[in-house]
Amino acid sequence: MKRAAPDVWSCVGDVVTGMGYEFVGARYGQEEGGLILRVFIDSENGISVDDCAEVSHQLSAVLDVEDILTSAYSLEVSSPGIDRPLFDAKDFQRFNGDTVAIKLAVPQNGRRRYKGRVVACEADEIEIEIDGECHTIPLASVDQANLVPSDEMYRMRN
Repeated sequence: MKRAAPDVWSCVGDVVTGMGYEFVGARYGQEEGGLILRVFIDSENGISVDDCAEVSHQLSAVLDVEDILTSAYSLEVSSPGIDRPLFDAKDFQRFNGDTVAIKLAVPQNGRRRYKGRVVACEADEIEIEIDGECHTIPLASVDQANLVPSDEMYRMRN
């Protein structure tokens, strides 16, 4: 599942932020059950099932009117969860020092998957440390990235 196209991203982001939520990101693609638009939202107080339902209802109406997605699809709205997806440089900057798992669209230096601590992130590159060695990854090469929850994050949830 890929990051949603720029026009979908913009439309969804405008609706979500207009409703007072943080727009984390959106993915769109084929899964076993068909095409899915998966939207991630957050807020300072966390996200409830009611929040997801409210955003889903509003997004459905707007996406139907805008007619951006021409094929039949399912809409899923959820919190980003403890293994939060990372989409942009701002996400990597926000979680600087934390461990991330990155999957590249095309292998780089014989690797497609990286798991390490974010050391730095500029507008177009992420630097992560893996076993004491730094790797620079072009942000444009990232197919999917997620925060890797630490033991402390799990303890905080329980």
